[in-house]
Amino acid sequence: MTSVRKPTKDEIRAAVGRTIPDIIAPDLHILFCGINPSLYSAAVGHHFARPGNRFWPTLHGAGFSERLLTPFEDRNLLQRGYGLTNIVERATARADELNPEELLTGQQQLAAKVQHYRPRFLAVLGIGAYRTAFNQPKAVMGRQGDSLPGATIWVLPNPSGLNAHYQLDALKQTYRELLLAVEQ
Repeated sequence: MTSVRKPTKDEIRAAVGRTIPDIIAPDLHILFCGINPSLYSAAVGHHFARPGNRFWPTLHGAGFSERLLTPFEDRNLLQRGYGLTNIVERATARADELNPEELLTGQQQLAAKVQHYRPRFLAVLGIGAYRTAFNQPKAVMGRQGDSLPGATIWVLPNPSGLNAHYQLDALKQTYRELLLAVEQ
């Protein structure tokens, strides 16, 4: 496991606009797609690293991993056939700092990644960002009617601790539905 380190407040402030490399490979089962990196994640260089983000506990609780992984083990997802990317690459303090044009441009870049890497499923983590980026204002959670070249799109709740609409048990349940679809 990569060593865990907590960034300083100055490092977090300095992370505005930084990016995190995708964790991606050809022919994944699922490419999980966040909205954009948090400042905390950009400061440490790992996906979903901000304390309070429920991505890792949700993955474990839904059955994607046999144990609770940490953000510092994000590359280990590739061994399981999962990858990580974002709609928008630049880090912000909050996803609502992104403008619609950035989300639309990010969707085009995401479509190119999906076409190149060919994951079976693209799991977009955040209904609001999905609705804007994919121009689907009435989209609901779950499997989408649209797809990107070769990938079924599935929308899941944003696991951010700021998303009060979903508690951890509900997150686990909705993510488990995706896992069951992948296993079919």
